[in-house]
Amino acid sequence: MRTPRELGVRAEAMLADLAAFTDGEDNLTRLYLSPAHRAAADRVALWMRDAGLDVALDPLGTVRGRLKPTAPGRAGNRRLLIGSHIDTVVNAGRYDGMLGVVAGILAVEEIRARGIDLPFGVDVLAFGDEEGVRFPTTLISSSAVAGRVVPSDLDARDSDGVALRDALVIFGGDPETVASATYARDEALAYLEVHIEQGPVLEAEGLPLGIVTSIAGQSRFLIAVTGEAGHAGTVPMALRHDALAASAEMMLTIEEVARAGSTHQMVATVGRLTAKPGAVNVIPAEVAFTLDIRADADAPRLAAIAELEVRLQSIATRRGVSVTIDKFYESPTTPCAPRLQDALADALCDLGLAERRLASGAGHDGHAMHHLTDVGMLFVRCRGGISHNPAEFAAIDDMGLAVEALVKAIERLATDAASSGDRT
Repeated sequence: MRTPRELGVRAEAMLADLAAFTDGEDNLTRLYLSPAHRAAADRVALWMRDAGLDVALDPLGTVRGRLKPTAPGRAGNRRLLIGSHIDTVVNAGRYDGMLGVVAGILAVEEIRARGIDLPFGVDVLAFGDEEGVRFPTTLISSSAVAGRVVPSDLDARDSDGVALRDALVIFGGDPETVASATYARDEALAYLEVHIEQGPVLEAEGLPLGIVTSIAGQSRFLIAVTGEAGHAGTVPMALRHDALAASAEMMLTIEEVARAGSTHQMVATVGRLTAKPGAVNVIPAEVAFTLDIRADADAPRLAAIAELEVRLQSIATRRGVSVTIDKFYESPTTPCAPRLQDALADALCDLGLAERRLASGAGHDGHAMHHLTDVGMLFVRCRGGISHNPAEFAAIDDMGLAVEALVKAIERLATDAASSGDRT
């Protein structure tokens, strides 16, 4: 049995080891189904075997480590799923995703070392494609586990024209047996994931861990504003139909609406903008910009979108321009199951830690896993709230506490399953 500090030290060493597997020359870049992903998958598989798990690679490249139940009971044919992803963004940090996989392996090691009996099995899952960087897909490996992949998804191609199905074959997966990756609904007990917060809330409040209440829903739009080009020196301000000036007012309105929804952790981002004709002495005639809006529940997000559609059209009319608002991505809010939140809350209480519940503004594999089973997440404080960046950092002590909390939450679920005849 290791102390939380010792677990954190081991987690840091494993994360440093994984960080060496990269497709980049001088940074951590590990894209789905790349050679670096394959090398990282092999290292994770080795750790799983060392932890006493039976290991397999599923058709979509997910590494699965399986611990059989050790106590008889009606839950014995079910499995608690624990996991995260081992792919990264370009020029990444070493904690996003990988910490959840490492935490799952260390938790299983501790369960076995402490002789904790489980009336259900535990599967540790190391997904790929959570980041959605290489192919025009996202969460395809966890989606396969949840039964949400169709054959046409494998026709997606990367920027080099390589089809996902061909990359799978090279990786060692099997695009012809995708259906076999899916768990039966009555087979999965729940899904738990440990993840760095990727935000500043826990650090600001001096807390090492937080319990996730939901994974924010997301809507993304392409907004096109059309005005009229004109000479920058000869068209009076009052007679202009300036698409860029109208867009600027629209962006301030977007910010205003998002700030009003702060009680629902609402955020709105204009991340990309183009203006045409793009000459220094010509009034912009065409502007296109993106909008990403998120909140901790669907109703306030959808209400904000409806308000924005009215207000942006009003701005366009007043300024003598036109606007179109086209949605190109929608992902509903994923709630975290109260029973799993409570199991994590009990674990934090046992560790003498404050109970802090918060929503996740970032997407996770739980979005896909929610289609299969209940989802629970534990956040770990990260320095400065920085993620998707080489400066990404989580402290050894915080990571150790996260592993210990995961062990205790699994114990709680085992006790509930044993005492309730598997109504867990």
